[in-house]
Amino acid sequence: MVISTIKKLPQSGIHVTAEIQSTLFESYRTKALKHLGESVEIPGFRKGFAPENIITKHLGEMTVLEQMADFAINDAYPKIITEHKFDPIGHPKITITKIAKGNPLTFTLETATIPEIILPDYKKIATNVPRPEGIEVTEKDADDVIAEFLKSRAEKVEGEKEPKIPELTDDFVKTLGEFSDVIQFKEKIKENVRLEKIRTTEEKRRIEILDALIAQSTIELPEIIIEEEIRRLLERLKHDLSGLNITLEGYLKNLKKTEDDLKKEWRPEAEKRGKLELILGEIALKEKVAPSEEELSSEIQKIMKDDGGKKLDQSRVRLYLTQAMTNQKVVTFLESLGHSF
Repeated sequence: MVISTIKKLPQSGIHVTAEIQSTLFESYRTKALKHLGESVEIPGFRKGFAPENIITKHLGEMTVLEQMADFAINDAYPKIITEHKFDPIGHPKITITKIAKGNPLTFTLETATIPEIILPDYKKIATNVPRPEGIEVTEKDADDVIAEFLKSRAEKVEGEKEPKIPELTDDFVKTLGEFSDVIQFKEKIKENVRLEKIRTTEEKRRIEILDALIAQSTIELPEIIIEEEIRRLLERLKHDLSGLNITLEGYLKNLKKTEDDLKKEWRPEAEKRGKLELILGEIALKEKVAPSEEELSSEIQKIMKDDGGKKLDQSRVRLYLTQAMTNQKVVTFLESLGHSF
């Protein structure tokens, strides 16, 4: 049995105090031990085949209790939401206040509900953001790109100080692909430049529309949303650094900054991101925008087929993709208002 009480906080916040009775808490022991046994190497045993008492001895009772708590709280949270009838946003901040074998598990969690969102006339904003009537590509645009390309293909010639830049000839462009002559090559370059100009212009217009929406909307942003956005920024930084074999500690030491310094610097961006998520969600409701089940299922299957995706919880993948795809559809809808190239 789960016993919980709820208290409302400023900025649409919710504070929950909960207790999972000891019998229910202990019922998660077998599941926790099975999960831990499948993920830890224990000498003399294959993964997933070590006896429960050996797993407990190897990892320690507290590790087992913490895994039990993770499963128990994950199951209890939806029931708490249903009982107290609130609609949370973001990941809750969970604090375990008492955990011991044979005892109830007590914890608190803080989250936020969707605050009141007063939207501006978003259709008017999107329509009024300046739109280009056409994209022109001049001869100079194409020549500049070609000149840079030829420089990149320059080769060092023995006895000469400067690398030799190749001449733009029919024979040369034939070595680059299915081009019959220089004229055809130039036309392809012009088309690529045009497409890049369109992409850049679309991106600039998109940013202007979204910035205007944020500036003209009224939202009392819950602190938990800001914290969640900062957490995402930090996780993305760690991921990017790991690809370069750099630790966060080393990165911060080089910058002569602390993690708290970064979080303080990121706060304005986190507020902006948090507001935008809520704004796009509100527009989606008003315009009845959402991905179809076919679109959603297709994307879920793509992710779950990957090696990394096989380890993910499909319900969480669905939740993430639903929001991401809905947001993209709303942005596409806004961009389409009066938009032409």
